[in-house]
Amino acid sequence: MAPSKHVLITGVSSGFGLALAREALAAGHHVAGTVRDADAMQAFQALAPGRAHARLLDVTDFEAIDPLVREIEDLLGPIDVLVNNAGYGHEGVMEESPLAEMRRQFDVNVFGAVAMMKAVLPGMRARRAGRILNITSMGGFITMPGIAYYCGSKFALEGISETLGKEVRDFGIHVTAVAPGSFRTDWAGRSMVRTARSIHDYDALFDPVRQRRRQVSGKQLGDPVKAARAMLQIIESEAPPAHLVLGSDALTLIRQKLVRLQEDLSEWEDLTRSTDG
Repeated sequence: MAPSKHVLITGVSSGFGLALAREALAAGHHVAGTVRDADAMQAFQALAPGRAHARLLDVTDFEAIDPLVREIEDLLGPIDVLVNNAGYGHEGVMEESPLAEMRRQFDVNVFGAVAMMKAVLPGMRARRAGRILNITSMGGFITMPGIAYYCGSKFALEGISETLGKEVRDFGIHVTAVAPGSFRTDWAGRSMVRTARSIHDYDALFDPVRQRRRQVSGKQLGDPVKAARAMLQIIESEAPPAHLVLGSDALTLIRQKLVRLQEDLSEWEDLTRSTDG
């Protein structure tokens, strides 16, 4: 059995965060998880008294993050693994969606994750060891109508994760962006923020997409428990990948995009090269 680790996971009330916390606890690890309310705090700590530690945190309260990490390390010891799971989906046609909703999407999905990474990096760098997993999405590789702000936030987190991984790999710190496809979580249900429709020109394109997403919520192909076990394998790996895709649907869609990208590169290669000095 692998040595016990101290794992910090944001957003452990449901979905991937809760599934990963359960599997990590079952594997003998100590888990600190962030939640948004006192009831969720009590429920989480009841999973494994003495090894499951819940703390209240809104990841957009950036000033609270550094003190929280220090408190957890004072309690448990050094954080070996950070999993940035806290996040949500925004659904809405871009032209209809207020900029305030984009700011909130990026504050949670990008700025909150970066603030968490910045809080744990000094300790990991000093110890020359650490694992960071950022839960992104297949929406960080492929796009579809109606989730522009969400895809934008996940594209951003993919890029930040890959870049950080190159910056810290010589310090023994490994960063993996985990991109799930469609899983049976609350992402498309109660966790999703939906902008009201207002422009009829988009009805034919977007209304069926919104209806389909609601219909399949809770019936998706992906099993969150199996995703959690895959993430545990990454945590234990000596050479984890910079990107891990989870789910056959995500794999298919990303491969299709790569084919189209290669086709575009070839079709427009002459024009591309024509700009060289």
